[in-house]
Amino acid sequence: MLHNDLPWNLRAFLHGQLLEFNFDSNLRSTPPWSKSAWSQTDLPRLRRGLVGAQLWVAYVPCKAQHVNAVQITLEQIDLIRRLIAKYPANLTLALSADDIEKAHKEGKIAGVIAVEGGHSIGNSLATLRSFYELGVRCLTLTHTCNTPWADSAQVGRKPEHGVLLHMLCLEKLNLMGQLAILLTVVLEMNRLGMLVDLSHTSQLTMKDALKVSKAPVIFSHSSAYALCNSSRNVPDDILKELVWNRGIIMVTFYNIYVKCDMKGPVTVRDVADHINYIRGKIGIQHIGIGSDFDGINMTPVGLEDVSKFPKLFVELARNPNWSNEELKMVAGKNFLRVFREVENVRDAMRSTGVPVSFEQIPPRDLKSDAIRCRFNTTTTSSSSIH
Repeated sequence: MLHNDLPWNLRAFLHGQLLEFNFDSNLRSTPPWSKSAWSQTDLPRLRRGLVGAQLWVAYVPCKAQHVNAVQITLEQIDLIRRLIAKYPANLTLALSADDIEKAHKEGKIAGVIAVEGGHSIGNSLATLRSFYELGVRCLTLTHTCNTPWADSAQVGRKPEHGVLLHMLCLEKLNLMGQLAILLTVVLEMNRLGMLVDLSHTSQLTMKDALKVSKAPVIFSHSSAYALCNSSRNVPDDILKELVWNRGIIMVTFYNIYVKCDMKGPVTVRDVADHINYIRGKIGIQHIGIGSDFDGINMTPVGLEDVSKFPKLFVELARNPNWSNEELKMVAGKNFLRVFREVENVRDAMRSTGVPVSFEQIPPRDLKSDAIRCRFNTTTTSSSSIH
């Protein structure tokens, strides 16, 4: 299961026009793809890489936050669906873990739609629910910017601002307690059956989300902080919390998050080192492959594009401690297990009638980093909306 930003390149290079786009051709010899360091994906290479599923990412730049992020996200979701529909013999939309397994049996590449960046929901849970209805099954809580309710690893704030669970309207607490916005967003994702993705988030946001999520979370494209101390990577203490949460970390291939000092070439062995390190810390069942192809402009030697995934597993298999079954877990079984557990939590919440929340941040509060106590919260029956 792999994080892939091809949809943004389709927007950037082709303005979302797919009529003359030949995804089933060798894009390495086709401008503008052949001239871009950010292009690593086409159907022939996906086939050679034995890829069975992708997280197709609906990414929107942070500069669109509070402007037109929701519209652009909708356009990117539409683009992903159109791309999948154009190649029905090779691609299929996956809305569930069962859909991914069905696609695998049919020899197709399953596509799960993921929205990258909480700014895409426009601080509206109704938008989040609408995305789910359109097929989105994963949301990365932040990208390279803070949202009013979650902090990004690339920005950071003073610690007292980052502890989102402290952003409660204490003077307006009701008997059950009014939850912080992050808690509300995460629990609504749990209720919908949407994967909570913590890549790009600050360490404090990681910890807060892990505390409140009833379902396993994922890091869709992050690596081990102990081997590369980038804020985009996951430190050991949070890796250990991931065990209790039953989630997974899907290792990224981006050079600057694999080998921070960048002395000498970054290689497939360096990526394997991250996987082996995480295995030693928290076990095989919490590891996946994230890559981040088409969203990175520097790749390890041996992992230059989506056709090279087998080389990573060959490198891992050099270690006699790896069995074939364990390699299958990393290749996709761990992700399927997490996806199913997310669906099980959704079903349990629906069966107990957990209501829909309509809590949102008033527009006047979006002009400031300070989250004031001005929330209006109402609920309705969960039977009328997903």
